[in-house]
Amino acid sequence: MSEVLLAHGHARATIALAGAEARSWTVDGRDLLWAGDPAIWTDISPILYPVVGWTRDGARIDGRVYALGLHGFARFETFAVEASGLDFVRLSLKDNPRTRAVYPFAFALALEYRLTDDALGMTIEVANPGDEAAPYACGLHPGFRWPLGAAGRDSAFARFEKPEKADVPAIAPGGLIGAGVKRVPLNGRDLPLSDALFANDAVCFLNCASRSLAFHDASGASVTMEFPGFDHAALWTRPGAPFVCLEAWTGYSDPDGFAGDLFEKPSMRVLAPGAGARHEARFLVRG
Repeated sequence: MSEVLLAHGHARATIALAGAEARSWTVDGRDLLWAGDPAIWTDISPILYPVVGWTRDGARIDGRVYALGLHGFARFETFAVEASGLDFVRLSLKDNPRTRAVYPFAFALALEYRLTDDALGMTIEVANPGDEAAPYACGLHPGFRWPLGAAGRDSAFARFEKPEKADVPAIAPGGLIGAGVKRVPLNGRDLPLSDALFANDAVCFLNCASRSLAFHDASGASVTMEFPGFDHAALWTRPGAPFVCLEAWTGYSDPDGFAGDLFEKPSMRVLAPGAGARHEARFLVRG
């Protein structure tokens, strides 16, 4: 078995064991997730763990450098089915020699998906079964079709739950968080989406006030991301590509010039031995 099919009413979702990645989600026969394209972006809805974003030339832990790349390794690992039902699955992954080579900590990682008529819930659960503290960050990175309907890509926008600052971090070379900021064209709680907005990588709202944001396209359809279990949100696409990612993160890329230990990386969380944490989000379709 390479994937799990979830069904609830007129909704369907396919969850791959490779990377615990949602590979499709349809409601009333309409595809919501983008299909992936190696020429543009291979992934569809990758799981980010044990870091979000880039580390600067690898992760430094106790004086040693580990080759912990973009968004960590979870999306390259094969998960096991721990529990499942018609509209629910829980997939799990434990540390192994491959993960220990780039992240020398014990962990138990689980992804839960729950499907309803109009929503797909995603939960990341992290536990530390080891005997030493373990730093981590995690995130969700689903790509949705842009446009959702037949009205084209123009006039799309993201609407935040609460007012957000229009000055967001500038992305430095290598995907790192720059020292400067760039101003985005927020109009109240609405951010118009355009290729120009994404000309220099993702638009990141760190420590944002909102715990939900919605992607609206010109057809009137929308996908709302509710992310009560995460501190940060981001929007990303490649200019001209037929998708937009609604991302929820607990951490983010190294600041430009950062040379500290992984424990010191901004926004990393630390689990004590025997401790665990859950990070929940839900994606709802309307229109």
